[in-house]
Formats: sequence, structure tokens, C-alpha cells
Amino acid sequence: RGPITFAMGKNDTDKIIPIIEKWNAEHPDEEVTLNELAGEADAQRETLVQSLQAGNSDYDVMALDVIWTADFAANQWLAPLTGELEVDTSGLLESTVESATYNDTLYALPQNTNGQLLFRNTEIIPEAPTNWAELEASCADIESDCLTLQLKQYEGLTVNTVGFMEGWGGSVLDDAGEVTVDSDEAKAGLQALVDAYENGTIASASTSATEEETNLAFVGGETAYAINWPYMFTNAEGETSEVTDNFEVQPLVGQDGVGVSTLGGYNNGINVNSENKATARDFIEFIISEENQTSFAESSFPPVLASIYDDESLVEQFPYLPALKESLENAAPRPVSPFYTAISKAVQDNAYAALTAGKSVDDATADMKAAIEQASN
Repeated sequence: RGPITFAMGKNDTDKIIPIIEKWNAEHPDEEVTLNELAGEADAQRETLVQSLQAGNSDYDVMALDVIWTADFAANQWLAPLTGELEVDTSGLLESTVESATYNDTLYALPQNTNGQLLFRNTEIIPEAPTNWAELEASCADIESDCLTLQLKQYEGLTVNTVGFMEGWGGSVLDDAGEVTVDSDEAKAGLQALVDAYENGTIASASTSATEEETNLAFVGGETAYAINWPYMFTNAEGETSEVTDNFEVQPLVGQDGVGVSTLGGYNNGINVNSENKATARDFIEFIISEENQTSFAESSFPPVLASIYDDESLVEQFPYLPALKESLENAAPRPVSPFYTAISKAVQDNAYAALTAGKSVDDATADMKAAIEQASN
């Protein structure tokens, strides 16, 4: 036990600083020092990896993007949360615990999460679709763009491609880590995405859109639907929004009903070289207390504690919480693999070619499979 350092990307540290201050007031002999990392995910990862590869203990606890957890666990950089480090996860959303688990062992504790939502301009489309076919049908007679989402060639394209594959019953990897991206179901999901782009259901601007372009299009009243993260809700409600009081949110829609969002968020891992692991364990548990998870919800930083989503006073303040809970309960972690970076590149490159360069879905998924198998051998 003793003082520890907590490393996290600077974009979101405003949510954790009050929690650290509260911890430090209660634990003067086990103070937590915040170590802010770069804002960009790739730069954060590089800083952590360099330190861990050198066997350093500069960072006792690290806020890991959910997609890094398996990689860090496979490299034996994280202390497994077993034995004396075990933490009760029974109150957490199941999909978040899954994202922190590698080879059936919990290697990090979920801190906050994120799931995508389907935003709808109710002036253009009054009725909520219950599946993908209904969404497509509702686009037939409108004059604005119909659906805007992130299909630019970056991580957002991976997220949405995998979401379509999962929403049609497919996956990139199965539970055993085998590559299943060329299954009939995965192909059907990608085909639905490509068809919707070609027939105009998906706005042509989507292939150059990140989250921010999507946000501007929806808040500006230029698109009937948008897929984005919950942060857009506050912007859509804002004074300069063209859709204030005229929009609703729901979980994504898939082939047969509720679709599958990709999971975002941070998992807190303990450095295997930390000298004060007992303090580190207690601190990551402190972050998931009801009080601290409520403060996350109040900062539009989706909590991992399931009960928060049923708090009536919070739902009144943040009407998207029930839709977000349903989205998270149906969410899938991105492929859990130490080779995630290569998997994402394979998905992005080939999905983009299928969307913009006429590559067939059969060829795109076959090439995804070949690239993923090559990276993992």
C-alpha cells in the first residue's frame, strides 16, 4: 500500500479529477497522482507501451481504451484481478465486464462505457423504426439526407462495419478467437451496409464523416437519422441546434430488431510492476461506487454500474439513459484480440473498398480474413 499514479488521456480527465480529490482526502497515506496522457488514443497507447516494455512502474493504474485490454493482458503487463486483487463485478453491465476479460480472466475493471444510439429528427420521420427494413422504408420519400454515420477510413468505419455484421448475426472473431468475418451472417451485414450506401439510405457524405461531421449534420437539421455516441444528445438539445425538442433517440436497429452497438469506454488495469497493488485495487473499486458512477452520468460519461440507468431523477435529467442501457445490454465488445490494431485495419481497408470502389462483399470479407489470419500467426 502507498501512493499510486493514475494514467489517463487528457480528454476525459475532468470526470476523474473530482473522484481523485475525494479519494485523496479520505486516504492521505495512499494519495493518487493523476498523470495526463496525450488526447489521441494512439499516442496514449505508445506512451504506456514504452513504459511497460521497459518494465517500469511509472503508472500504477492505467485507463485503457477497451480495445487495448486483451493486448496488454496477452503481453503480461496487467495484474490479473484474482485472489487478493479480486473485485465484485456483479453490479456492472455484463458487456463491459466481457470487454475487460481475456482468456476467461478479468484483467481490468470497467470504469465507464459508451454505446452508440440512433438519433432521429421527428419532424422528418415521426415514427421510430423497429428494424433496419423499416428504417430503409422511412427514407424513401424524404428530401434531406437520410442516415449519416462514420464511414471515413478510420476506427469509426471499423466500429460501424462490425456493428452491421453483428446486427445481422455475424462476427469478426468467434469466442474461441477463430476468424469468422467471412461467415454468411457477417457478409449479410456488410452487404446491408454497402446496399444502403449505394441506394442512398446512407448519406454519401458518410464516407468522409467522423463523429464530428455526423454531429454537425444532425444538429444542423441536415440529416433525418444519425448514428453517434451519447455526447451528441446535449448538442442536439443546445440553443444553437436546429433540432431542439424535435428529436428522439433509441438503440440501433438491426436485421430483426434492436441492433448491436460497438462498446466504447475505458477499463482500468493495474500495472503488473506496481509496488502498491492493494491501493491500486481499492482505488479502481472506489471509481465504480454508486456516488462516483452517478457523477459520471451527470457528466454525460456513461457509467458501468447498471443501477444508475434506472435512477428516475437521472433519467429525467438525461432522457437518453434508458435507450443507452438497452444499447449497452445488446452491445458487443470489439474483437478481443492482442492483434486488434491489425484487425481494425483489415476491416477498414476492405469495407471502404466495398463502399467506394466496387469491391464485392465476398472479396472484401475474404481479404479481411486473410489479413487477420496473417497478423495473428
